[in-house]
Amino acid sequence: MAIKKPLGNKKGGEKKMIKANRPVKADWKEGVKKKIVGVSDMTLLTKITNEAINENLMKRWQNGEIYTYIGHVLISVNPFRDLGIYTDEVLSNYQGKNLLEMPPHVFAIAEASYHHMKSYKENQCVIISGESGAGKTEAAKRIMQYIAAVSGEGANSSIQEIKEMVLATNPLLESFGCAKTLRNNNSSRHGKYLEIQFNAQGQPVGAIITNYLLEKNRVVGQIENERNFHVFYQLTKGATPEYQETFGLQGPESYLYTSRSNCLEVEGIDDIRDFQDTLNAMNIIGLQKSEQDEIFKLLATILWIGNLVFDEDNSGNAVIADGDVANFVAYLLEVDSESLSKALTSRIMETQRGGRRGSVYEVPLNVTQATAVRDALSKSIYERLFEWIVARVNVSLESRGGAEYVIGVLDIYGFEIFEDNSFEQMCINYVNEKLQQIFIELTLKAEQEEYVREQIEWTPIKFFNNKVVCDLIEEKRPPGVFAALNDACATAHADSSAADNSFVQRLGFLANNPHFESRGSKFLIRHYAGDVLYNVEGMTDKNKDALLKDLLELVTASTNQFISQTLFPERIDPNSKKRPPTAGDKIKVSCNALVTKLMQCHPSYIRTIKPNDNRSSSEYDQKRVLHQVQYLGLCENIRVRRAGFAYRTIFDKFLERFYLLSPTTGYAGEYVWNGDAKTGSYEILKHNNIPTDEWQMGTSKVFIRHPETIFALEHMRDRYWHNMATRIQRAWRAYVRHKHECARKIQRFWRQNKYNIGYLQMREYGHQILGNKKERRRYSLLSMRKFTGDYLDIINGSGAASMTRDAITFANNEEIIFSMRGQTLVARAMRSSVPSPRTLVLTNQALHIVMTTKKEQVLSMVDEKVIFLNKISGVSLSNLRDDWFVLHVDGAPDGDTVLSCLFKTELLAHMLQQTGGRINVNIDSQFPYKKKGGKQVIMKFIKDETAVGDGIYKSHTVRISSGEPATSVSDPPCPVKPRNTTASTRKNVTKKPPPAARPVVSNTTTVPSAPRPMSNIQSNNQTPSIGGRQVPPPPPPPAPAPPAPVTTTPKLPTYKAIYPFHSDQEGEISFEKGDILEIVEKDDNGWWLARLNGIEGWVPNNYLEEYVAPAPAPPPPARGRRPPPSVPLPSSSLSQSIPAAHSISSTPTPVVPATPVNTISNNKPSPPASTMTTNQSTPIPVMPGVAAPLGSNGVPPWKAQLEARKAAAANSTSSSSQAPVPAARPVSTSTPPVTGRRPPPVIAPKPVVPARPSNLNKPVIPARPGSTTTPPSNAAASLADALRQRRQVD
Repeated sequence: MAIKKPLGNKKGGEKKMIKANRPVKADWKEGVKKKIVGVSDMTLLTKITNEAINENLMKRWQNGEIYTYIGHVLISVNPFRDLGIYTDEVLSNYQGKNLLEMPPHVFAIAEASYHHMKSYKENQCVIISGESGAGKTEAAKRIMQYIAAVSGEGANSSIQEIKEMVLATNPLLESFGCAKTLRNNNSSRHGKYLEIQFNAQGQPVGAIITNYLLEKNRVVGQIENERNFHVFYQLTKGATPEYQETFGLQGPESYLYTSRSNCLEVEGIDDIRDFQDTLNAMNIIGLQKSEQDEIFKLLATILWIGNLVFDEDNSGNAVIADGDVANFVAYLLEVDSESLSKALTSRIMETQRGGRRGSVYEVPLNVTQATAVRDALSKSIYERLFEWIVARVNVSLESRGGAEYVIGVLDIYGFEIFEDNSFEQMCINYVNEKLQQIFIELTLKAEQEEYVREQIEWTPIKFFNNKVVCDLIEEKRPPGVFAALNDACATAHADSSAADNSFVQRLGFLANNPHFESRGSKFLIRHYAGDVLYNVEGMTDKNKDALLKDLLELVTASTNQFISQTLFPERIDPNSKKRPPTAGDKIKVSCNALVTKLMQCHPSYIRTIKPNDNRSSSEYDQKRVLHQVQYLGLCENIRVRRAGFAYRTIFDKFLERFYLLSPTTGYAGEYVWNGDAKTGSYEILKHNNIPTDEWQMGTSKVFIRHPETIFALEHMRDRYWHNMATRIQRAWRAYVRHKHECARKIQRFWRQNKYNIGYLQMREYGHQILGNKKERRRYSLLSMRKFTGDYLDIINGSGAASMTRDAITFANNEEIIFSMRGQTLVARAMRSSVPSPRTLVLTNQALHIVMTTKKEQVLSMVDEKVIFLNKISGVSLSNLRDDWFVLHVDGAPDGDTVLSCLFKTELLAHMLQQTGGRINVNIDSQFPYKKKGGKQVIMKFIKDETAVGDGIYKSHTVRISSGEPATSVSDPPCPVKPRNTTASTRKNVTKKPPPAARPVVSNTTTVPSAPRPMSNIQSNNQTPSIGGRQVPPPPPPPAPAPPAPVTTTPKLPTYKAIYPFHSDQEGEISFEKGDILEIVEKDDNGWWLARLNGIEGWVPNNYLEEYVAPAPAPPPPARGRRPPPSVPLPSSSLSQSIPAAHSISSTPTPVVPATPVNTISNNKPSPPASTMTTNQSTPIPVMPGVAAPLGSNGVPPWKAQLEARKAAAANSTSSSSQAPVPAARPVSTSTPPVTGRRPPPVIAPKPVVPARPSNLNKPVIPARPGSTTTPPSNAAASLADALRQRRQVD
């Protein structure tokens, strides 16, 4: 219900109710905004000290937030890097927004000034202060950037021209008024006040620039690693050929004024490019070509004046050392050369008697005095030139009419305290004292006016009024520092040292001032920012600031009108007794004029701070910043701001921000208040029990006294959103949990198929290439066969594959696609060709045929032949099941290439895939191919059932037995063994300890005492039936066998020799293939210290592979009646009966085990032997990844052989009391093909080993075999062994 009763007294009838605007619904996204570091308005700091201010600024600066408010004062800390916060997008976000709506930014200050000028029709000024390198010039440019962007939209060409001119003043004045210093690469060496004039519609119509305190001493001298003004380097580097010829311009290293400080180049400054920007700015502002020529001519004149060097004659007087330089300077100045030499080396002195003119004397100067006169001429010319440029810019920026208001931007020196402070520092600090006085008075005045306007009761606080310091410097009666300095210059003008002494005596009148202290030749002034000790020496000369009469007569006599009339228009009046104004008088007059302008404007303040002196974007010097915080008076500013109330805002904003905290104004995030904003704000404060002395209601704003109160309100608002977010999160988490469960179900089904898709697609592509024209080998039709490609692991280069990879020189972007062992036909003199083993490596560009050789026990590999894929025109294969094929190569001098590869279909599929199917495939019983020299030969293929294995090659004829029909279809995929997917099932399994009578085989595996038939291991413990009748139950188990001896695992790691090694060197041991060695020490040089039969010595590590002793075989079972044979089970049931393989029956008929699943998995390492049973540790003589078909008795041939070997091993183990010896690799009865062998690697160079192997000194590091010391890949070894066994089976 709305409250109709108005607040306040009734005068003249009913007071109109202030209706609150309905705010937008609260947004939960406010809670996920960027985390705010520190406080953005330091009036809300709990503790007001310089240290607390410094800490808050440091936190925000380190977080990339360089701007902070103190009320309406902006504090800017130079980031020394580009933060990307001055883009057009950021600028548009601040347009039309007040200070409270957006984070602190220089654009917000510019918007506030521009909006205040348009809304309240008041002149504005932005006062930017801070020391050199703090970012004053950058802030001024951003202010002008914003005003130029938002003002005068859609205006005429005249308005647009003014905006462009205002922006062009920046590069022009930077060239002539900025220089590289130790603290800043672009330091402003002058102060300026830019007033942009606007018409009634807020469009810029003109501008005025006022210049202050140009550092003209920089023209003639700089300290080490600093530079002169930028324009000198821009001109000497980027001058046109016309200027170079006319003005004699050379590089900056040719002039004393630019090379004396040894700093010609500056990182980040391109002088040539900046020179073009300066010329462009001159053109925009409207400087004529003749005016530009005169400017650059005078700059060249100054540089040549600096090259005037003086020598000492016999009388000790100065003479010009190089007359040619003097003549060229006179040519540039357009004066007589004799007059120039006389003005630089002598001085006209005139005596006076009783106010009348006396005698005139020409006094010669010494070298020091002549050098000072030369420098005075250069400084005077540059100062006059700079002032003329500023005046000329003002002419171009003159108002086009209708100027109503101005926005002034003040960019001036900051407070300076050096070890040696002189006249320049006193003038700068005096101006800063005046600006600080304005800052305090205007800030306090604004506070008082607001409290009066809002009818708020408050108690003013005391603050330091620095007017006493300003009076100490500028007052005439009693005389201040400037007055004493002028008197000293007037009474002792002939001798500078006498004038300085007179100045020290006059400073004695200020001894009673508490802010002044005299210390001999120095004096101290207690400024608001700290005590500064000034040096008196040379102050009177600097204060005179008058050009000598001789030099003035020289320049006024120039025939160049620009010099004699424009820059030096004054003439000497010999009868005038008026004293010319001193430098102190000029700065005092200009400063008071500036103060008068600023007092007539509504001020905005930007205080810039320099975080370090190294221009680092990551270093924050707390001591350095603390000093700046002190002299900028930030702590005092906060106290003035918090004099009455730290926080204030209008009723609408307060209600919109905190309506959630009262049930009468908000419910569940919805705005429900229908009354006026003032009453709504009152309800919020009352409902949250805020004490009445903590807040007051004004006429349009609510005032809160302490920052803790507003913090408490903000905290309650955050907790409100936290509670609401908890409810939403509860529902959200339930939804996400359900979504993830569904996703896991989908992923589970997908993972079962996604891995095989790519390989299966490639296999099907290979089948399509053959086109049902070639007989198939039975292994190629198995469903487990995948086209995985790199079978030798050439990509990873593990083991022996590293030697193959090192032997090949790969081209750029050449990728390995396929690798496999194979054969090729090798021609023999006067005899037929014979197959020879090779390694085939296919890349995306070529087929590499690598040959392995062995010489003097050193194994080496050579890239024998490289066949580029784009040279292969076709491939010919037979229609039988053999592995031979011919590559027809265009233009090959050696003819076509005949190869044999077990995985020929996969190799062919990869080749066609890489060439886009360009290669022609020919399948026939015979086909021609070219030998070396172009001779054509017919290769025939004959079916011969007596041929075993992969066929017999002889004299271009291959005999091979029959294979599967060409139209054969691949078998369906084999079932995958199920696995537990939940952790809870594994956790609930309780491991029972083995009985004492049972032998312990390993730490993790328990072998039952008696074998169990397969029929007992059925799912759900059901007895299988055959033809409807039950299978008889198994016989009772026999008595337990005696426990086998427990083997103790050696403490040292054991390795097995995979190649024989023989050596007669001292410190090395020899071993045979299959020996088990204990490794005592491993070294990175390719040699390990090993122990064999109690003897220690060094061995090559690439001859070894890790070996883990297998579990001992179980004891033979007791003799009993033979159980009936089991019925072969389906693959799905057999997959659950694998544990039966651990028990081996002594009967000749073995139990049919389940088909092995995933024997090979993409070249992944096999599991350690400690986790595998005895029958799993021996390589199975069958091609990896496939299973052999069952024989006539239901048992595959390879299984029968495996069971026979295991039974024999078990019998030998039980009859021996020694520890079991690891089973040797299976050896075929017939000699395997050469392609299945793996030659031993190259032996590393022998090290020098001391006599005792236990010596701690390691051998000299030899070169590693091949390119790596990685042992041969177990996967590659297993694959080679399997291939040999596969040929035996065939």
